[in-house]
Amino acid sequence: MNSRTQTRRPVTRTWCTGWLFPIIMLFAMLAGCASLPDVDYLRRGQLQIQKPTIVTANGTLSDGKAQSMLDRMAAKVGATDILARHVAAEEAISGAPLVAGNKVVLLDDGPITMRAMMNALRTARDHINLETYIIEADEVGRAFADLLIQKRAAGVQVNLIYDSVGALTTPPEFFERLRAGGINLLEYNPINPLKAEGKWDINQRDHRKLLIVDGRVAFTGGVNISRVYGKSSLIRGKNRQAPPEDAKESAWRDTHMQIEGPVVAEFQKLFLDTWRRQTGNDITAKRYFPPLKPEGNALVRALGSTADQEDYSVYKTYVSALSNASNYVHLTTAYFVPDQQIVEAMKEAAQRGVDVKIIFPSFTDHELILYAGRSFYDELLQAGVKIYERRIAMLHAKTAVVDGVWSTIGSTNLDMRSFLHNDELNAVILNVDFAEKMEALFQRDLRDSDQITLETWRQRGIGQKMKEWAVRVLEYWL
Repeated sequence: MNSRTQTRRPVTRTWCTGWLFPIIMLFAMLAGCASLPDVDYLRRGQLQIQKPTIVTANGTLSDGKAQSMLDRMAAKVGATDILARHVAAEEAISGAPLVAGNKVVLLDDGPITMRAMMNALRTARDHINLETYIIEADEVGRAFADLLIQKRAAGVQVNLIYDSVGALTTPPEFFERLRAGGINLLEYNPINPLKAEGKWDINQRDHRKLLIVDGRVAFTGGVNISRVYGKSSLIRGKNRQAPPEDAKESAWRDTHMQIEGPVVAEFQKLFLDTWRRQTGNDITAKRYFPPLKPEGNALVRALGSTADQEDYSVYKTYVSALSNASNYVHLTTAYFVPDQQIVEAMKEAAQRGVDVKIIFPSFTDHELILYAGRSFYDELLQAGVKIYERRIAMLHAKTAVVDGVWSTIGSTNLDMRSFLHNDELNAVILNVDFAEKMEALFQRDLRDSDQITLETWRQRGIGQKMKEWAVRVLEYWL
């Protein structure tokens, strides 16, 4: 991988263009500033550590059996504080249990993810619960809509939550067709206050991506329902070329996962809770919680952060993981507008000898956010953090792998909007085999990236520096 002094001109998106998006941003700014909690205690290891609760298909393990399970895992990866300290800290942070006996499948490309979800939808017999930030009326969105209507006609209950801003450019006729087909629709925090039920907050968005079929299989990660995932991001050899001017015309590199086993019930609870919080009502009862048997050997924690509850569980989990890493932290993030506490946790990890590598996009669908993220490069590089920018395919993944055993995949970007204003969803996976797959994926992305060194970064033009400075002032609202 070659270092470089110049970065290509950012590719910008066409979504939310025109007069409406500036008005939305103005309302968001006028909503006032919130702030993240002080988590210095996590960085200093001062949290009151609790014994981890591990739940199986047959109930909660005793303290001794739970610790024995973690000890066996620790023996496979060597010295790391991730299992000794972070696992217990994470439970205190979120209150969500670690659930044993799960099968997790890494979905590392758009077409692979779409095929897996469509195949699962075809097997539905009782219900389909789908929650997404974006659902577009393109060839991918229409294929999903056709299948959902078909399954509803066959007697399967279909419940769809979509975000009002994420679906801003999706024609009303698309949703009218779904509704006419008998599908239960929930528009999350409608932009139009006349359509909102109860509390209306234009700044709070549902950024989650979650599909649950029959309460037995779940999908989550960074993938929306859009044609940008119809193209493979696994570009090789002569097919490598500069990205198109519109990011929507590029293949998007994203990461998703398929989960089977007892933890699916935890994801189901999060979906039903969102519906209840938005409507004040429960969905008509179906067989949402069937008996679930062990399907694999992965420990999984379902972390759902909710802005109006101010739990900040995903944010705290990232800080704790960085603070308890012993060997390496390998992060991939699409949008990077963090608060200073996240930055300090990254710098402190690198300074104590942890191999901290971060892969960012080299072009994006949000130009302002690209420059906001780059405004942090100098201080991260000075501290020893290694920075890379991925070429060709548009990077949209939000993942991390730590010390060969702890991984996370989800919807959460390392930015203020995700931490403060969005409903987000991440799965935390404790499993050596899955971490190996995550690390192999990270190394694959690394080969498709250019390293940014401190020396070459400081040689960038004054124009780039001015853009970074100007955008940094607005980082809270990006």
